[in-house]
Amino acid sequence: MTPQEKPRWQYRFEHFKRAYFLLQESIEQKQERGLNQLEKEGVIQRFEYALELAWKTLKDYLEFQDVILTQITPRSTIKEAFSSKLISDPDDWMEALDARNKMSHVYDFQEFEIVIQQIEEKYLNCFAKLYEKLYEQI
Repeated sequence: MTPQEKPRWQYRFEHFKRAYFLLQESIEQKQERGLNQLEKEGVIQRFEYALELAWKTLKDYLEFQDVILTQITPRSTIKEAFSSKLISDPDDWMEALDARNKMSHVYDFQEFEIVIQQIEEKYLNCFAKLYEKLYEQI
């Protein structure tokens, strides 16, 4: 790799950063004025994008650090990221994965409300910590 080339994880991080900031913006709007049903669905979609980009960014970063992942799945990547001290709250990350999976298969407005509350209370903080940790590495 030449000095001008950025590692893959940094490109992925740029996409994660945008998704994280858009999700954060949605939660701020919720706190300021509430959200209509369509906007709530948008929050869920932004959460799904942010989570997908987060675990893939973790995977790319770990590979850049020469960590060998025996399986390339969100769960195994999150476990390895915890072992490597990239994240500090693996239970919240696993819950976020479960929430994302549920939202992909269940179309229930009450579940949307629960997940949006969890995004606000826990998952956004996971993304914030990851953003800060990786931003320091650039």
